[in-house]
Amino acid sequence: MANENSASSTSDNMQGRVCLVTGATTGIGRETALGLAKRGATVAIIGRNPQKVTTTVAELIAITGNQNIEGLVADLSSQAEIHRVSAEFLEKHDRLHVLVNNAGAIFFTRRETVDGLEYTFALDHLAYFLLTNLLLDTLKASATPDRNARIISVSSMAHNGAKIKFDDLQSKTSYSPMGAYGQAKLANILFTYELARRLMGTNVTANTLHPGVVSTGFAMNNLGGVIRSAVQLAIRPFLISAEQGARTSIYLATSPEVEGITGEYFDKCKPVRSSAASYDEATAKRLWEVSEQLVGLTATV
Repeated sequence: MANENSASSTSDNMQGRVCLVTGATTGIGRETALGLAKRGATVAIIGRNPQKVTTTVAELIAITGNQNIEGLVADLSSQAEIHRVSAEFLEKHDRLHVLVNNAGAIFFTRRETVDGLEYTFALDHLAYFLLTNLLLDTLKASATPDRNARIISVSSMAHNGAKIKFDDLQSKTSYSPMGAYGQAKLANILFTYELARRLMGTNVTANTLHPGVVSTGFAMNNLGGVIRSAVQLAIRPFLISAEQGARTSIYLATSPEVEGITGEYFDKCKPVRSSAASYDEATAKRLWEVSEQLVGLTATV
């Protein structure tokens, strides 16, 4: 059985593998990109801030000596930006072996994206859905029977107790930060399970994970200085490092132990049961269809 130590091994050679990691300028996204680069992969990262993207690429190259690291800039809350950045990636690469959907956030007040969608749902779920579908043909073309292409979507244990509110997906009637976040994280899992079912026979796998409660400053930008300091002090004993939080993502991206495994939810590099709601296939199918409508895709997998 897999364990955390196996995830931190550098023995899983990624030479010749092309990987794309979203939300990779800080936290577990950065550590995931670093782990892939250390193993010899060609790594493209997506971040929102141009300066942070440039700095992160330079840092990763300096740390690893791997020159095959590049940065792409996009605000993944915008569907136009997702279309643009996926096209930009495909102009440079005709192969993609690993896609890590990692970018996400939680917002303490309701806000809308440029597309008029509730921000948490748009960034934390629809961005995964749209980017994956735009890159899916390339993932399929990159897969072989002896080495699958892999789609990894970072979810959270926050999905427990959540449900998909089809009558109020955009949280217009009522909004709570954890309610919106939990719904989006449940959507990640439903999306992954439905994607895995649709990809059967293609040599492309799809898995999702809980990274742990990570000390990355996640959501702290929403808080005032005094409150932020108090919250950080209170929760610090329960947090793990970004490096520890990235282990399962790296494991799913690199390990031979999960070759051919698809449609699973992982925690600490082991498959575990997600919530009962996440296994509702009718809900997953309906969410897929609604997501198609919201992002304007008429032909998906």
